[in-house]
Amino acid sequence: MRILIAVLIVLLVILQYKLWMGKGGYMDARQLQSELAEQRTENEKLLTRNRALQAEVEDLKKGLAAIEERAREDLGMIQEGETFFQIVPAPQTQADKSATP
Repeated sequence: MRILIAVLIVLLVILQYKLWMGKGGYMDARQLQSELAEQRTENEKLLTRNRALQAEVEDLKKGLAAIEERAREDLGMIQEGETFFQIVPAPQTQADKSATP
C-alpha cells in the first residue's frame, strides 16, 4: 500500500510540474496573454495611423486645399500676388549662450 501511495504522489508531483512549468502550462499561458495584450495595443496604434493616412489620401484625391497646404508647407510655394516673408532668428553670441539657462 505504501508503494501505491508513493507512486501516486510522484505522479501528482510530475503532473503539477507539467501544469505549472511545462510546455503549454500556466506560465506559458500567462506569457501569451501578455504578448497578446501588447500586440493588441500595437494594432490599435497602427489602426489609428492607417485611418489618419487614409483620410489624408482621400483629402488629397478630392480637394485642392490639402494639395495647396502641402505645397506651402513642404515646398515653400506661394500663390501669385502673395508676398513671402521669412523671419530669421538673430544669431546667438557666446555670451548669449552662456547666459541662457
